[in-house]
Amino acid sequence: MRTAHRTCPLCEAVCGLRLTLDDTGHVTSVKGDPDDPFSRGFICPKGASLGRLDEDPDRLRAPMVRTGQSWAEVSWEEAFRTVERGLTSVIEAHGRQSLAVYLGNPNAHSMAGALYGAPLIRALGTRNVFSASTADQMPKHVSCGLMFGDPLAIPVPDLDRTDYLLMLGANPLESNGSLCTAPDFPGRLKALRARGGRFVVVDPRRTRTAALADEHLFVRPGTDAYLLFGIVHTLFAEDLTSVGVEVEGLAEIRELAAEFSPKAVAELCGVPAETVERLARELAAAPTAAVYARIGTCTAEFGTVAQWLVDVINVLTGNLDRPGGVMFAKPAVETGRRRRPYTTGRWHSRVRGLPEANGELPVATLADEIETPGEGQVRALVTVAGNPVLSAPNGARLDRAFGGLEFMVCVDPYLNETTRHADVILPPPPVMRTPHYDFALLPFAVRNYTRFSPPVLPPEPDRPAEAEILARLTMIASGQGAQADPALLDELIIDQMLRRAVETPGSPVEGRDPAELRAGLQGGTGAEQRLDAMLKLGPYGLSLQALLNAPNGIDLGPLRPRLAEVLCTASGRVELAPPQLVEDVVRLRGRLAAPPAEMVLIGRRHLRSNNSWLHNVGPLVGGSNRCTLQINPQDVARLGLDGHAVVRSAAGELTVPLEPTDTIMPGVVSLPHGWGHAGSAQRVAAEHAGVSVNTLTDESEVDVPSGNAVFNGVPVTLAPI
Repeated sequence: MRTAHRTCPLCEAVCGLRLTLDDTGHVTSVKGDPDDPFSRGFICPKGASLGRLDEDPDRLRAPMVRTGQSWAEVSWEEAFRTVERGLTSVIEAHGRQSLAVYLGNPNAHSMAGALYGAPLIRALGTRNVFSASTADQMPKHVSCGLMFGDPLAIPVPDLDRTDYLLMLGANPLESNGSLCTAPDFPGRLKALRARGGRFVVVDPRRTRTAALADEHLFVRPGTDAYLLFGIVHTLFAEDLTSVGVEVEGLAEIRELAAEFSPKAVAELCGVPAETVERLARELAAAPTAAVYARIGTCTAEFGTVAQWLVDVINVLTGNLDRPGGVMFAKPAVETGRRRRPYTTGRWHSRVRGLPEANGELPVATLADEIETPGEGQVRALVTVAGNPVLSAPNGARLDRAFGGLEFMVCVDPYLNETTRHADVILPPPPVMRTPHYDFALLPFAVRNYTRFSPPVLPPEPDRPAEAEILARLTMIASGQGAQADPALLDELIIDQMLRRAVETPGSPVEGRDPAELRAGLQGGTGAEQRLDAMLKLGPYGLSLQALLNAPNGIDLGPLRPRLAEVLCTASGRVELAPPQLVEDVVRLRGRLAAPPAEMVLIGRRHLRSNNSWLHNVGPLVGGSNRCTLQINPQDVARLGLDGHAVVRSAAGELTVPLEPTDTIMPGVVSLPHGWGHAGSAQRVAAEHAGVSVNTLTDESEVDVPSGNAVFNGVPVTLAPI
């Protein structure tokens, strides 16, 4: 028996794990790592099942090539040659704008996904870039990009020091946190209350998180922006503002908020005017306070406006960039300051004219680009760790569209609802044989921290690492061919990184010889050498060896004020009234008098699930982790329902089992995300198939500034079977 340590890669909490393995490499135990300075032994059911996930018998062990409806295992060399032939054929016939790429959520939890996603996109040479971001968090990126100049400059609540936390549309006791990396989120919230702080949750459901709070307020789905504007209105009307940073647009915000008084918004959002006013007063009066909103507010019609108003309130109450407020993490690896202020809409989608954001187009228009004939029609698709048939709006349409592609290649460990359309599936190795570093998540940590996990088990013979798979795809896409050495890609990237660093004024290696720096890099693979370089160039001067010497992780201290370091707007100030968002307020104002839908649909998270990719692990399905439609008993009686119901929307219909509960407000129903595995090759998932909520979501509805899909507040009707 032996013990190994690694970071859990199954959600955003980055918990440290302590694994016990027998002499064959089988994981016999997974527990929280008590010596991790950030997670301090916390573990959830997902992390505890990591060994079962790794040993899932339905994971693909070899590349698969499809001929008609049959699949065959092939060698890696044959698989890459097939990819080269398929992509080359489409490029020669239709050009590079006929290619598209989709990057799924697990890329944020993967060292290889973070390092090789951008080079792969550049090599494909297409503007048809899609990802799970526009089904999740793009409104926050856009609002922060417009306010602070950088879409990755996302302030997070200083959970361990705040006196007051207002949380909207988030359920971290189930999700473990999102765009707010905080292991043991439940413990941190309990500590907030134990030290005399106040915690308020605004949500259409009385979630486990809401049940822990001092106060829970029901709110009509999709109306968070109105509630937040009501708070802004009150802060100005009662002279409660205390702005502590340099800003532009303060007078304009005051003028915009004038029409959104608590009385004007109360009926629409379902929160009494006096409660809205009280929230504003409590935020202003608290010694420190933070407003935090997540996926429930992002995936709504006014997602970007809501995210913008969250940080407007944080600014107006004097809580931006101060301890106990909202702050910017300082990770050990930084990608560098933006050189130009942020903008969106540098190009638009071919069919619907939707604007680009962060270099990608809304996934809500992917089916349009595949199905609509004409120059630039998408004919080939590369997916990496994604299952958009279940995760994107109107997944049933995407399912049909993928069947019409000329070529499709997927990097994925499973034959699932999306990859079944592929011509080639390239499965990465299991987690235990893969190194891990959280490039994507540590920039949003509530405490500065870093940790590297080397592989727990050695590589399998003749099986490439995930980094090599993506590097070889990149070489093929760039025209270098299937036989090109993938190590050349790492060398090129390292050379460019070091040359840029020595030429950058103020860099820790300014003026030094790139060749000398290259010779000093450590790591057994190109990916590890790139990490070593990034750590050495980072703000703490760390190295890969330093992280290897600290297998439980390194505490880098509490968050500190650093707005001046991250701010890169044209004015050099926080932009409180970006024109794109001011323009969308006109649309928001136009909805004030619109009657609400009689019944709307929202999503739901489960503690033992993460989108669609953990439903094949026995211990993680069943129990409370079920695909049911939560509905208030009043609505059950009013509509004459019993047991099951037919749910219809503009996009489709489903027959679903009902779960009556008073934890959801009347007029709202909730169906969890990521299910719909009927007929799946994943046997456990097929036995607990459920239905896909995205049969009901309408791809024609998006948040205008960001293009994010609308999953919350979807109008539906219910009828007995």
